[in-house]
Amino acid sequence: MAGVALSYLRALNRALGDEMDRDPAVCLFGEDVGLGVSGLTGGLQRRFGADRVVDMPLSEQAFTSMATGAALCGQRPVVEFQIPSLLFLTLEQIANQAHKFSLMTGGQCSVPVTYVVPGSGSRAGWAGQHSDHPYGMFAHLGIKTVVPSSAVDAYGLLVSAIRDPDPVVVFAPAGVMATRDVQTAPLRPVPLGVGRVRREGTDVTVVAIGHLVPAALEVAGRLAAEASIEVFDPRTLHPFDWAGLRASLERTGRLVVVDDSNRSCGIGAEVLATVAEEMTLRAPPKRVTRPDGAVLPYAAVLDRAVQPDADDLEAAVRAVLK
Repeated sequence: MAGVALSYLRALNRALGDEMDRDPAVCLFGEDVGLGVSGLTGGLQRRFGADRVVDMPLSEQAFTSMATGAALCGQRPVVEFQIPSLLFLTLEQIANQAHKFSLMTGGQCSVPVTYVVPGSGSRAGWAGQHSDHPYGMFAHLGIKTVVPSSAVDAYGLLVSAIRDPDPVVVFAPAGVMATRDVQTAPLRPVPLGVGRVRREGTDVTVVAIGHLVPAALEVAGRLAAEASIEVFDPRTLHPFDWAGLRASLERTGRLVVVDDSNRSCGIGAEVLATVAEEMTLRAPPKRVTRPDGAVLPYAAVLDRAVQPDADDLEAAVRAVLK
């Protein structure tokens, strides 16, 4: 097929619509989902009705619990959280209830709920309580966690999340929500737990999460005359594609991880630890993250200073090349 521009947000919306067409058990819960305020659910209530695209009251804990019950009764709910900090409010319902039913019943019960956060991470002026990127917390808890970096992957990973028998949290980073892909093939599901090499290289592997994949590709282009940089996009943080990363490191032998979450106990730390235990490197690895305990301030210049960027990544790549 000829190339067609596909926006990240439109890809998510299309995935929801396609899955609701395919499976009548798929339904949407959230605040303002009928109006589609975030853009994620635009037009879906008009298309599928208010019984399947359900506007919820301002009680996230209540409708997150309701989604668990609906899933146990045979539905496949998708829950939209407009800001990432709402995941802290509903952590008990997701981590201690939905996530554990299958484990505690020996697989007799499944809870196929998908939680979607459109615009996770920093957005200009959203300050400390709306700018978190807590994907590492859910991966730590063993909950299936995906962070698509492109429109095509956003479509494919959301479709796979909805079809999965377990709870899945989908983080759509604010930094790529306005981006577009050139779609050259029919959109298809992307399997959970399978990473993607976004650029091949032989000198350094950069593992980049979500919206930092474009930054990694930028740095790889900047340094192309000096070094051959491979960019590895894990796409799913739990389960993580360790086999894919191992294959990349067998080609390069050097590692940098760029991760927009806090330094201690983050995905960057986990990648470095696992590689140190199980794989071989030619040089000590580096990670580029937010600082420990970071809370993003309102002031734009301070907001940008706290977040990892292409310049920070370039310095880390140069360090491992030495």
